[in-house]
Amino acid sequence: MPTEREKMLAGELYDALDPGLVAGRIRARELCQRLNAGNEADEELRRDLCRQLFGRGGDTVWMQPPFFCDYGTNIELGERVFFNFNCIVLDVCRVRIGDYTLFGPGVQILTPMHPLDAALRRRQEYGKPVEIGADVWVGAGAFILPGVNIGAGSVIGAGSVVTRDIPPGVFAAGNPCRVIRAITGEDRPAAP
Repeated sequence: MPTEREKMLAGELYDALDPGLVAGRIRARELCQRLNAGNEADEELRRDLCRQLFGRGGDTVWMQPPFFCDYGTNIELGERVFFNFNCIVLDVCRVRIGDYTLFGPGVQILTPMHPLDAALRRRQEYGKPVEIGADVWVGAGAFILPGVNIGAGSVIGAGSVVTRDIPPGVFAAGNPCRVIRAITGEDRPAAP
């Protein structure tokens, strides 16, 4: 029989009050508290906390605290991912983020889902994983909702609510977020 953690990661209904899951959230909150209260000059401590917090990528993540997450261990980062101030990642399912992806201040990545049936919602929840490709830029205050995939090289406009997949190499914005146009060579700034 699968554990509640296994069910959670598989996107199945699970009991969020399972003692093992509660302990995992407490661990992540304690690590986030230490990270958020730490001195920016103490790079060694911050790096160690990031290594402990994230499932992968803590060695190179670049972050401006405060940062908050549910478990941390379900977050897999590529090389040199950047989180600006006040980012939140609710990682009841896997969150995979590609190399050199940037998140503006106040971005939220959300994987939890709740049943529409109230009686079931009192006891269980579920989630859907999120995957964000390499070289993506997510503008300030954007929400990435459960089950969304964002293709490599795309840009998500500030304040967008991403409710469905975004293909690679596009600028997308709005609520709900939709593709505005392809990103082309003309988007490079002119040389001074």
